Amino acid sequence: MIARPHPAVPLLALAAFTVLLALVTGGWAPLDHLDTAVADALRRHGAGNPDLVAVVRVATDVAATLPYLAAGVVVTVVLAVRRDRVRAVFCAAVTVVVPVLWALMHWLLHHPRPPDAFVEIDSNGFPSGHTSNAAAAALAAVLLLWPRQGRTARTVTVLLAVTFALYVGITRLVLLAHWPADVLGGWLLALGVVPLLARAAVAGRPAAARGTGREVRSGSR
Repeated sequence: MIARPHPAVPLLALAAFTVLLALVTGGWAPLDHLDTAVADALRRHGAGNPDLVAVVRVATDVAATLPYLAAGVVVTVVLAVRRDRVRAVFCAAVTVVVPVLWALMHWLLHHPRPPDAFVEIDSNGFPSGHTSNAAAAALAAVLLLWPRQGRTARTVTVLLAVTFALYVGITRLVLLAHWPADVLGGWLLALGVVPLLARAAVAGRPAAARGTGREVRSGSR
């Protein structure tokens, strides 16, 4: 089984992502000013704390594309070997679709990264790929584990997932690898896409088995 958030959750997330995308590509001045102010403050902080920057530079790569793909492939294969077809299809879809989406936007949208960053990346930056990967992996883990957990375990899983997604997004800001809008876009992209992939995976299984799924909002095991 895979938990499925209320349909309003991904739809609202995608709507918010679309608005943010329009503001970013349209060069909305208030958003640009906010991005610049945050980046300038973090640049000053990082310049005075080179050891912190060195640690963050290593720690952020936990959500780089290669580890993300490797973890997704491993989990997908394990589920497939166990003949858990629906969960394997869902995991495979999350592993492929999310990085493809943000990579396409990096290719199509001209949105340079902050100047004088603490990392050198020669590509556009909206949305943040690391953040999208981390949020997608975290949300996928919640949806996979939710139907098999009790209330306490669910709470711990959600807290760990949220912490991981926030942690990776913050590391991208600290390194000036992305503007704040890029990181927010990564969170919204994952929140919009992953639940839809869960629904698609469940919808693809036989009708007789489909009724055994659970909505996240039901609170039942």
